[in-house]
Amino acid sequence: MTDDRKLGFDTLQVHAGAKADPATGARQIPIYQTTAYVFKDADHAARLFNLEEVGYIYSRLANPTVMALAERIAALEGGVGGITCSSGHAAQIMALFPLMMPGCNLVASTRLYGGTITQFTQTIKRFGWSARFVDMDDPEAVRAAIDDDTRAIFCESIANPGGYITDIPAMAAIANDAGIPLIVDNTSATPYLCNPIALGATLVVHSTTKYLTGNGTVTGGAVIDSGKFDWSASGKFPSLSAPEPAYHGLKFHEALGPMAFTFHGIAVGLRDLGMTMNPQGAHYTLMGIETLSLRMEKHVANAMKIATWLENDPRIEKVTYAGLPSSPYHERIARICPKGAGALFTVSVRGGYEACVKLVDSLELFSHVANLGDTRSLIIHSASTTHRQLTPEQQEAAGAGPSVVRISIGIEDADDLIADLDQALARATA
Repeated sequence: MTDDRKLGFDTLQVHAGAKADPATGARQIPIYQTTAYVFKDADHAARLFNLEEVGYIYSRLANPTVMALAERIAALEGGVGGITCSSGHAAQIMALFPLMMPGCNLVASTRLYGGTITQFTQTIKRFGWSARFVDMDDPEAVRAAIDDDTRAIFCESIANPGGYITDIPAMAAIANDAGIPLIVDNTSATPYLCNPIALGATLVVHSTTKYLTGNGTVTGGAVIDSGKFDWSASGKFPSLSAPEPAYHGLKFHEALGPMAFTFHGIAVGLRDLGMTMNPQGAHYTLMGIETLSLRMEKHVANAMKIATWLENDPRIEKVTYAGLPSSPYHERIARICPKGAGALFTVSVRGGYEACVKLVDSLELFSHVANLGDTRSLIIHSASTTHRQLTPEQQEAAGAGPSVVRISIGIEDADDLIADLDQALARATA
């Protein structure tokens, strides 16, 4: 078949990573529900364990269904390889694991999902890592936060919850000058709306739970490597450039070149951290991706119509949707997300905290859940849920203050969603 990189997005989302099953001819990718794989002989097994030959050993490391998903997402993102894992949070740790050592830090955006902020402020400290949070609308502040121990810059393409669009090329230039990778969480945008690698990102992470699967059925994560970073240019990334004791002194970057990060993620990361995606979950996500472009077009169209209606409603103080001409991020759409600003944004409700709670409780079509990117429209009051662990200052910096609700617009009829919001706002602000 034609090289995946030459195919259009709509073709890739159906065909990338998908070949007829060689044993049965099954056209759809089977669910390979197995833990282990029979070796041809002792020499074959030894070659696999020495990384001298690519193949399947044990499903904690690799599984055909799961690998097909990794290949498909990598093709859509324009990467050379990918690793899929058990959740978006797992993907973040998998992305950082080969880069960080005790005493190292990363520079992270202040506008991140609340769970990511908690992971970066609390959990990673147990590895001896730390994070420095900076407003990435201030490039000089980002530069100033980088020191000799910084190993990555981390941001979201479309920030959760506010829908703010990050200037990825600007962050990539800073990362390049510092000789460190730029990691972009592309969950809210998906590769259909934004291509971080083409904009200069080194690594892309996803919570595949969200738009890629699209139906709220399974959790999952992915890390996609651009294959463009020189891991041996400095002594900052010994996991990839120095001899690996567990593989008889193998130097991943020297031996595997552009695929070094991907192979390390499988052979070391999944081997030792065990954040494995299950094959049924991979199957659900593969099915979801087949309609990704169709769904994202509807998500964006609905979001634009509903955000416009909300902005003109006197019961609403502010709407953060970047698709609105009034947004300070509107000019970035053409450069960063040319197919639209996504379907995630926040709304400030007149009446503050109590009005937000009443709004959430009064909606009928919108589901009150801690998720986004579903075909169904979703809503949550971030300050009392997803961002509850943060300080008031952190909540405000993340765009999740007490008077704010996060809305994820689905693919229903937009007029029905507007009617639901109208009746709920009437109750909330009475």
